[in-house]
Amino acid sequence: MDKNSITGLVLITLILIGFWFINKPSSDEIEAIRQQRDSLQRVEMLQQQELDAAARQAAEQAPVELSPDEALADDTVRNDRNQQIYGHMAPFVEGEQQFYTVENNKVRIVFSNRGGRIYSVELKEYETHLGEPLILFDGEGNKFGFTFTHNTRVFNTNDLYFDAKLQNDSSIVFELGTDVGESLQFSYVLPPDEYMTQFKLNTNNLNNLMATPRGSIDINWYVEMPAFEKSRTHEQQYSGLYYKYHLDEVDWLKATKNDSEDLRTKVKWIGFKGQFFTSVFIANEPFASALIESNIEEDESSPFLRYNKAEAVVPIDFSSNQEIGFRFYFGPNRFYTLNSYDKELELNQLIDLGWGILGWINRYAVIPVFHFLEGFIGSYGIIILLLTVLIKLILFPLTYKSYISSAKMKVLKPQIDEINERIPKDKAMERQQATMALYKKAGVNPMGGCLPMLLQMPILIALFRFFPASIELRQESFLWATDLSTYDSILELPFNIPFYGAHVSLFTLLMAAANIIYTKMNAEMTQSANQMPGMKTMMYMMPVMFLFFFNSYSSGLSYYYFVSTLITIGQTLLIRQFVDEKLLLRKIQAQQKKPVKKSKFAQRLEDMTKQQQQLKKGSKKR
Repeated sequence: MDKNSITGLVLITLILIGFWFINKPSSDEIEAIRQQRDSLQRVEMLQQQELDAAARQAAEQAPVELSPDEALADDTVRNDRNQQIYGHMAPFVEGEQQFYTVENNKVRIVFSNRGGRIYSVELKEYETHLGEPLILFDGEGNKFGFTFTHNTRVFNTNDLYFDAKLQNDSSIVFELGTDVGESLQFSYVLPPDEYMTQFKLNTNNLNNLMATPRGSIDINWYVEMPAFEKSRTHEQQYSGLYYKYHLDEVDWLKATKNDSEDLRTKVKWIGFKGQFFTSVFIANEPFASALIESNIEEDESSPFLRYNKAEAVVPIDFSSNQEIGFRFYFGPNRFYTLNSYDKELELNQLIDLGWGILGWINRYAVIPVFHFLEGFIGSYGIIILLLTVLIKLILFPLTYKSYISSAKMKVLKPQIDEINERIPKDKAMERQQATMALYKKAGVNPMGGCLPMLLQMPILIALFRFFPASIELRQESFLWATDLSTYDSILELPFNIPFYGAHVSLFTLLMAAANIIYTKMNAEMTQSANQMPGMKTMMYMMPVMFLFFFNSYSSGLSYYYFVSTLITIGQTLLIRQFVDEKLLLRKIQAQQKKPVKKSKFAQRLEDMTKQQQQLKKGSKKR
């Protein structure tokens, strides 16, 4: 090649390179081309999916009739293909879903051969607030099964088709079994008149069929929890995910937000709790650990309240034949029902009765009395009335003491007014000391009216926890209230009032009115001691706040507080008839004439003060 030819080739190469750089697309143009290509691919994929779906639908609607030989050949080809892909699990990956029912007088359980699992649970004694069957969970959205490997491929029992080997009115057995004696069985037994279902997992020669990397399986349980009650807000507030540590206490995830927990110690049971009904998965031998999660449904139009999930680790050895026992509790959150099972399970802790002394009051006082009255009286409104009367009779000595203390303060008002006139307002400390000295000399405790009320507070708070959690009140009507476990409504508003709601509760109105009357009576009795500015307004603000707070709460609770306040007003008026304020004043005046007996501490303090004053005088003289 001569020199001119080489020069020409070099020039042509440089021209091509320059042309490529000049016409090279920018990064924005490249991105636009890529997006266009991806869009085309997505369109082609969607079109192909539509074509496949149409083909499947056409095949289902108008199946091609094959000759026996052609059908046998087609099945043989499909079976051979599945055998190559799934190995010995091939017979279980395809099938037709079938349902089986086991029931007693309390529970109806529907099982599916797909997963050999519980498909739905209905509590036959209860209905939703709309009168529909109460089904704890139902449908394909709920999962129960565990994952294993076979020939490096991952399987989940929830997606495999079991054979129903045995069924009668109270039990059913599902099995995955091969011709060489390998089998996995799920067996369920529902005893008569019971909420507790027995569940056993049996393995037989599974060493070559199933494998797990850690010598354990993770049983995955996922449930979409429906809403059953009238007040979605309070039902969601009282629902959640509970669990019990082995040989330890019951705990729970936060109910007010999405929450999860990695439980790294042994766990006895995991419960998906609703306001009045609960599903509990109990291990006869504790789970080695568990990962739990609860998520709230934010959409108020959704039929579900929350979504609960648990992954419980169960030790298992597929190289040996094993039987591992569990139990399911599907039933109401009724204290005596839950308490009837093994005490170490502590299932009654599923009912939120309050902590400490509040829980004791409810468990050992309120619930027994309530249960006793149920045996004689059919109306729960009357039972609440009698319970209120009994509580007020027990607390009457405290009410009497509180009234007497308030009456003493009232008759001392002229003397307190004289102190306020004698001592200017700017000497607040001196005025307070003079007032306290008067109280001490008259034998009056300024806190005497408050302490009895404080002693009654644990009972009031305990009942505040009892009524919304008491399934006994659910769908029980009284007067205009159709359900004492939720709010009563005499008027539906066409708009929503913030912090109040879109309805009017009559029991809450009556409770607020009774509290205003009682507050006015108290103000008349204690006006002499009411020195704090704005205190009178604050006293009247409380009933108004209750009006907003209780409007959407349990009508049984509002009814209890209303009756309780009415009885307190009646007791106050009765006591007033038997207490002579003039006689009380004479007793106080006689008490004032007596020398005030000082305690040893007060005497010692007074002596120390005198010594300090003498030392100061001596130092001044020097």
